[in-house]
Amino acid sequence: MPTARLDELDRKILEQLQADGRMSNQELSEQIGLSPSPCLRRLRHLESEGVIRSYVALVDPEAVGLGVTAFVRIRLDQQDDRHLALFEAAVAEFPEVMECYLMTGEADYQLRVLVGSLGEFEDFLRRKLTRIPGVGQVTSSFALRPVVYKTALPVRAV
Repeated sequence: MPTARLDELDRKILEQLQADGRMSNQELSEQIGLSPSPCLRRLRHLESEGVIRSYVALVDPEAVGLGVTAFVRIRLDQQDDRHLALFEAAVAEFPEVMECYLMTGEADYQLRVLVGSLGEFEDFLRRKLTRIPGVGQVTSSFALRPVVYKTALPVRAV
């Protein structure tokens, strides 16, 4: 669904569900000021158009033993389509990789990696990441603490 087709009610639905994805349709309809049936129709439309991709539970990484966040910049030896595809397919299989972005600038990729300890990060680096063919340079930085962490998109600002 193109951004231009999202009206104020659609944006309210998205805003409310990003704050509480478990809210019932009745609660949602009350929050946005629409009766339940049209609210549900709008919600189903947002889902069918791919605006709402899925519903998830946000788990605290520390609570499940994943207290180390590393940001890893990767430079490949070659940036042709074959090497890019090979790298992307490999990192997509690593459960430690939470995000991977193809970048401009000095690094070809930036990863956000979650692990339980520095030792686990070393294992990830040595046994997985640097074994991907074409990886030329790896630079890592470790997060001391999150300052801003958002999962909700600023749909009202669009």
